[in-house]
Amino acid sequence: MGFLLSKLVKLFSNEEHKVIIVGLDNAGKTTILYQFLMNEVVQTSPTIGSNVEEIVCKKTKFVMWDIGGQESLRSSWSTYYANSDFVILVVDSTDRERLHISKKELHEMLQNEDLKKAKLLVYANKQDIKGCMTAAEISQQLKLTSVKDHTWQIQACCALTGSGLSNGLEWMLESKR
Repeated sequence: MGFLLSKLVKLFSNEEHKVIIVGLDNAGKTTILYQFLMNEVVQTSPTIGSNVEEIVCKKTKFVMWDIGGQESLRSSWSTYYANSDFVILVVDSTDRERLHISKKELHEMLQNEDLKKAKLLVYANKQDIKGCMTAAEISQQLKLTSVKDHTWQIQACCALTGSGLSNGLEWMLESKR
């Protein structure tokens, strides 16, 4: 009876999940956040600190924290980790020279105790630009197959058009269970 009741409560209540959006500067984090929120491109400037918005999708509320990605701000990312259910790592698919930095930041971040239960979604952004790396290339370079203690997904996307973003949200909805 208790099991059935808890399932019914879940069915009719709005769940809330904390999401942190990280990545290097100019990867498209803020553009993705506002595509989720308003389904349009918003003129952005480099994020100093963070932006926070609530996105509701199929009765599920995602409280999304878009965190600045400049080198001087990355050391403060860990202050946002507590109680995070998801990490969205946004990678600029054209930025081959700094992909090793994204890899280093990702693997350090996933070692943090506060993210032990967090699921990982990697958005391979800027897929509309000729010569960009594919999601498979980025996955290989980030060594995602070595991530064994976190459920993860990589999704090709274009923040400017919104292409691929809903696929990532759908994955989050499915994997939260």
